[in-house]
Amino acid sequence: MLKRYFPIVEWLPSYDRHTLSQDLFAAVIVTLMVIPQALAYALLAGLPAVTGLYASMLPLVAYTVFGTSRTLAVGPMAIVALMTAAALSGIVATGTVAYSEAAATLAFLSGVMLMLMGVFRLGFFANFLSHPVVSGLLSASGVLIATSQLGNLLGISMSGFTLIEQLAGLATHWQDFNGLTALIGLGSLAFLMGMRRAGPTLRRLGMTATLSGFITKAGPIIAVMISTLLVWAFDLEAHSVAVVGEIPRHLPPLALPSLDPSLIGTLLMPAFLISLVGFIESVSLAQMLAAKRRQRISPDQELFALGGSNLAAALSSSMPVTGSLSRTVINFDAGARTPAAGSFAALGVALVTLYLTPLIHFLPIATLAASIIVSTFTLLDARGLKRTWRYSKRDFAAMLATIVLTFVSGVEVGVMAGVGLSLALFLYRTSRPHSALVGRVPGTEHFRNVERHTTEHDPTVALLRVDESLYFANARYLEDTVYAMVAERPALKHVVLISSAVNLIDASALESLEAINARLDDSQVKLHLAEVKGPVMDQLKQSDFLDHLTGEVFLSTYHAWEALHDEKTAVKPTRDTSSS
Repeated sequence: MLKRYFPIVEWLPSYDRHTLSQDLFAAVIVTLMVIPQALAYALLAGLPAVTGLYASMLPLVAYTVFGTSRTLAVGPMAIVALMTAAALSGIVATGTVAYSEAAATLAFLSGVMLMLMGVFRLGFFANFLSHPVVSGLLSASGVLIATSQLGNLLGISMSGFTLIEQLAGLATHWQDFNGLTALIGLGSLAFLMGMRRAGPTLRRLGMTATLSGFITKAGPIIAVMISTLLVWAFDLEAHSVAVVGEIPRHLPPLALPSLDPSLIGTLLMPAFLISLVGFIESVSLAQMLAAKRRQRISPDQELFALGGSNLAAALSSSMPVTGSLSRTVINFDAGARTPAAGSFAALGVALVTLYLTPLIHFLPIATLAASIIVSTFTLLDARGLKRTWRYSKRDFAAMLATIVLTFVSGVEVGVMAGVGLSLALFLYRTSRPHSALVGRVPGTEHFRNVERHTTEHDPTVALLRVDESLYFANARYLEDTVYAMVAERPALKHVVLISSAVNLIDASALESLEAINARLDDSQVKLHLAEVKGPVMDQLKQSDFLDHLTGEVFLSTYHAWEALHDEKTAVKPTRDTSSS
């Protein structure tokens, strides 16, 4: 039980100086890289910039205790920040103390939900969002996040959480355009985009892959330093260039969030959607990086760990957090060996907050907007759109619908639509299970689809392979398939349901099997089963279906063929089967 909820007890006893040095180095790199990101994501959520720093302290310590990934770095994330702003903007006035308190309440609700899901092992719930739908949701969210920052990039006042609202705001307030802000913002954007592609050039100049990688990842830090110096040196704040301004030089105040029942009721659904999206992204990232080091993570424990991190965020007056793609990749590349690297990074952020925040006063908002826009590139998946279009038009339709709904109605509606479309696609596919009449490949014990291969078959025996588990949504479809097959074959005496792909038969499907058995008996046709899996057979034995089965249960399709077919009526293939 202790290891189940506190994975730290597994790696802490073997923690040594070498591991400590690697974790400390990674923490220094992460601290330097994520300061601009933390500030930017707090502003994206509609919160004071310092909230991003607060969200990068205690949540990381909580994940160190509860997390199973050795490299996942939690903190503010772009899509979660956007969803936070969307959830709170219609409830509380942005920029007020009540808004900050509501953000902490949102983090609290998310934390409670995630921890409960972890306790009850509900990690499988994330599977309700198919990969194409997730890809579409993230791509659309990336576009929304980028367009939401165009105002800050150009010095234009705009708001909105749908693409239409954002573009309308941009057009309406175009007269607010600030040339100096645009120069800084567009310059930072060009610089950051160039730094992302500078790796090969730096390596050609003789730099090692490690050094060139570090410099390219340090692009946001360089942009922040240069733009801050420019604003300070030329007093651009006096020329209406928006800056971060004064940041409190103290650690996050510890306090319980607002537990007002009306506020909680309003935020329950947004908190659930934020939890779902955050968990999917975190676990996908953690699993990918763990596989590179031949490590494993526990999705259910990750729920618990992310829940603990959000509770820590709520208690430290910050905002919802989750596994961050950019800081996790930096943490991984810097050589972090254990979750302790996150706690060391939290200490680094705390020191920056206490002693270095005066240096951030003149940091232009436009530079942070540029860093947010560049960070959204990782969310865009144009290749996924093209690949899905080629592979499955139905999946592409769901993907496209998610993108359109996210653009038109916002991220929350996009998430709900994604879950609904994923479930609808699953129900549609499994409600019409693929089945095939199979025949024997001559001279073998193998059986293949008679429409794809040249096989032996017997008009008195129908070997029907069912390629899906049987449950309430497809039970009637199976009945219709069997009845249609029997009606087309007047010589039929035996129907064999080949169940090699059937992993489940629920109560509705059992009733359908009983109806099929009775209906075939009335037609003087016997029903047989073949290749029934052990767990499914155990289920069937708990009912009286097998007692009333008119036929037999065969170990294999070949045994059924041998026992039931008649050499006199069997039809042998008339052409060569070597090419089948």
